[in-house]
Amino acid sequence: MSVPEAASAYTKDNPFPALVTENRLLTKPGSGKETRHFVVSLTGSGLHYKAGDSLGVFATNRPVEVAELLARLGATGDEPVLLPKAAAPMAFREALASRLALAGPTRKIVETLAGRASAPAEKARLEGLLAPEAKDMLSGYLDEREFVDLLAEFPSARLAPQEFADHLRRLQPRLYSIASSARAFPSEIHLTVAVVRYQTNGRDRVGVCSSFLADRAQVGTTPVPVFVSHSHFGPPEDGARDIIMVGPGTGVAPFRAFVQDRAAAGATGRNWLFFGDQKRATDFLYEEEWQPHLDRGELTRLDTAFSRDQVNKVYVQDRMREHAAEFWAWIEKGAHFFVCGDAKRMAKDVDTALHDIIADRGGMPPERAAEYVKQMKKEKRYQRDVY
Repeated sequence: MSVPEAASAYTKDNPFPALVTENRLLTKPGSGKETRHFVVSLTGSGLHYKAGDSLGVFATNRPVEVAELLARLGATGDEPVLLPKAAAPMAFREALASRLALAGPTRKIVETLAGRASAPAEKARLEGLLAPEAKDMLSGYLDEREFVDLLAEFPSARLAPQEFADHLRRLQPRLYSIASSARAFPSEIHLTVAVVRYQTNGRDRVGVCSSFLADRAQVGTTPVPVFVSHSHFGPPEDGARDIIMVGPGTGVAPFRAFVQDRAAAGATGRNWLFFGDQKRATDFLYEEEWQPHLDRGELTRLDTAFSRDQVNKVYVQDRMREHAAEFWAWIEKGAHFFVCGDAKRMAKDVDTALHDIIADRGGMPPERAAEYVKQMKKEKRYQRDVY
């Protein structure tokens, strides 16, 4: 039996200062994405994890963004600010660097700036954004901006450090599905991270945590505060059960862990993975690992869907439908079904395909198929880790 999590003193409120020991690009040249494989060392932490768990990572903001905010506010960064629930004040620079989210401005900051703007043209523009009939316009305007944009556009509105800090939300940790099994890698955790980089309002933006891991956490030297977030998502305890996994893109992360875990445990159940991304040549994550798993019988079946490798786009749910007969045969025999990845579209489309296959192959009316799926969820045979 594994040591209980209570054995570690490190939690979300007291994260472990881990070191990243590997930062490797998974996508190939020509890919439209930047997906990286990270190895985080747990040595000395006492932390334990299981397949299906997530790693919480506390990131810092980009120094260049912090410096520009300080300059636009006319602040040195040494000013003391008190944050909610904090026992004592901290330096404004430190708060901006590691405690506060610099994105996601709300109507409240626009109202404050409107009250402080001394330039008539700026004041008029801010008041125009706050007009009742401009609600949709304000929403679209804020979606394109971060706090620094507002300070740049309305320089006559001067805010004190504490006043500005009061408008910012707390910088939250980012949870990443763990891509390794503790049975195979007890002293480290692997992550599969899509690094977010984009532009809005003429500025380069980044995902705070993904760019922190990719660009600012130096391998072997920068402490990265982490904690293990335990989940009910995970392979069945009965290793004789078959499992079907649908994980396109970085959604494949927990299923890399599942396959490793079941192989290390000597599970006899079959494993079927559906993986999808844009192009096989550039986006086939962990391609070099799946074949040995297949060769050893640790992965029974792998079906891929590369949406941009042909004229008509093909997705994981299309592959499910193509293999509906065998898919239903596995489900009917008690296979567990897992989905990880995008909640907005993929997970919904996969859920629809699941219902359709059960109705069609099981010879059931739609309402009976829906009851069947409901029962699968009740029995923990249908689990999702979507975001």
